[in-house]
Amino acid sequence: MYNSTNEIKTMKTVLHPAATRGHANHGWLDSHHTFSFANYYNPERMNFGVLRVLNDDVVAPNMGFSRHPHDNMEIISIPLSGDLEHKDSMGNTAVIKQGDVQVMSAGTGVFHSEKNKNSDKEVRFLQIWVFPKQKGVTPRYDQVALSSIMEPNQFNQVLSPNPNDQGVWVHQDAWFHMGDFAAGKSAKYHLKKPGNGVYAFVLEGEVTMNGQSLGKRDGYGMWEMESFDMTATTDAKVLLMEVPMNLG
Repeated sequence: MYNSTNEIKTMKTVLHPAATRGHANHGWLDSHHTFSFANYYNPERMNFGVLRVLNDDVVAPNMGFSRHPHDNMEIISIPLSGDLEHKDSMGNTAVIKQGDVQVMSAGTGVFHSEKNKNSDKEVRFLQIWVFPKQKGVTPRYDQVALSSIMEPNQFNQVLSPNPNDQGVWVHQDAWFHMGDFAAGKSAKYHLKKPGNGVYAFVLEGEVTMNGQSLGKRDGYGMWEMESFDMTATTDAKVLLMEVPMNLG
């Protein structure tokens, strides 16, 4: 891969196998942390660019996170199974489920709670925090159903910086894509903005990205490249998070 001056540009990568994540089991909450969070601290895993938190959470029936504050953070929730009830100080009450994506721009400050809506089954969801590109924005909430926009065997955009684009939007030059792939299917991803990187998270199955084999819940960060290829070695579900690498 080459840049505009025809000098060789070598892609940089970081691999986070699923088993190396931080783990906390509170009984009502079983959480795996890709990056340092709460009592899990690893100075080599503070963030990937502006991607600050990637928590893989399982919440017991009728349990949840009580009302708590956030500010100056873009918070994205992606349910994997079950139903998650959200309430916030902006007056929003909503239930998100598998096939939805939710975003809350905390901005100047907001309180919210999240609870497993069901009494008979767990809820599993990803909690993702992204640093915003500007502080002090007006808090906002949004969610979309993905079922109408998800095409098989390709990366489907579910988040962007543009309110008029497909999916939800955030106050950051970030793009998220999700895809369900049948075994043997391949796809190429082209970065949307120069200088960004991509953190790939395998939700189900096994894939290969530029020769790197990845399994369920493995994370793989790539930067200083313009595109990359992926092939599903089994039926697989993958989340791509393209984010700026510069925190400033």
